[in-house]
Amino acid sequence: MKKIPEITPEQYVLQLAGQMPCGIDEAAAARAAERWDSIAKPLKGLGRLEELVTQIAGITGNENVRIGKRAVIVMCADNGIVEEGVTQTDSEVTAIVSLNIAGGTASINRMSDRAGIDVIPVDIGIAREIAHPNLRAMKAAYGTRNFLKEPAMSEQEVCRAVDAGIRLVRECREQGYELLATGEMGIGNTTTSSALIAAYLGLSAKETVGRGAGLNEEGLARKRRVIAQALKTYPVERMSPLEILRTLGGLDLAGMAGVFMGGALYRIPVIVDGLISAAAALAAVRICPQVRPFLLASHLSREPAAEPVMKELGLSPVIDGHLALGEGTGAVLLVPMLDMALEVYRENDSFAEIGIEAYQEYEDSGKNVDTAGLESAGEIR
Repeated sequence: MKKIPEITPEQYVLQLAGQMPCGIDEAAAARAAERWDSIAKPLKGLGRLEELVTQIAGITGNENVRIGKRAVIVMCADNGIVEEGVTQTDSEVTAIVSLNIAGGTASINRMSDRAGIDVIPVDIGIAREIAHPNLRAMKAAYGTRNFLKEPAMSEQEVCRAVDAGIRLVRECREQGYELLATGEMGIGNTTTSSALIAAYLGLSAKETVGRGAGLNEEGLARKRRVIAQALKTYPVERMSPLEILRTLGGLDLAGMAGVFMGGALYRIPVIVDGLISAAAALAAVRICPQVRPFLLASHLSREPAAEPVMKELGLSPVIDGHLALGEGTGAVLLVPMLDMALEVYRENDSFAEIGIEAYQEYEDSGKNVDTAGLESAGEIR
């Protein structure tokens, strides 16, 4: 386990904030938007995909957008809150599935292989020793504690996990990665995520807690009671964002928060997956608000807290597929869509090149435009 310097959490946050960029490169984003508008097709015809490509240009500072080398970082960790009976299975499953991911046989591997995405599983906090050549050993602790009894992590543990995520992004940049996605594996992490979101947004357990991997009515009621009790136990309205993460979160969430912070620090676009990834993104933004414009949204989870957290982050997910698999599967679904959008962005002719007057943008652009010219030029409408 890496020992971070002996500083207070407040000093750690100040150091992070001081290193963060002030925002994306607006000039590069403007050039990308101009390129989109010059392409011979209906203005904004690819909708959110155009916005995401433009955002990536702003993040990287280069309108010649490239995402050829990409990876999904899967943070694996155990959660002490499992002992309260908030899940269908026990914590042993975390290690089993983590080894499956390392071995290339989990759902995230099958989907990533199809999309040309490398999978980087990370032991950030599995409760026992496991080893595999493909599993990154960055254990910040052997799981978390039961947050109904005490804070989930110590100050050193939460900072160590965040720092691990940041370091991973730096390594990925040095290895030439151009796009990262986030994923996780940890039994009990929909409980920690729902608790975090409730604390950050001032919502109730009923508003944030869903069935996770498939709880029955009794299990759902128990999960809500656990989170409601935790929200009464800790004075979350007076706690700092990092302290809330330390108290109610998980090592996987803290590690992913570090990945999002690293994306901003090293100007690599990072895709938010579902509820758990979004909770980590929210923690990252609450700790370092400069992170917000560096986040890419993929899908809207079916968990009840998903919509309010995406709204809070100002993100509009492209995919609304009622997904709840985890591991980063929703995030990697976005990547082939970006590939297809980039093919249009790079390869299509402009209005000038096909000799047609460019469309003018109006308030309802794309709804009531004359497409006869494009259709006669062979452009699909």
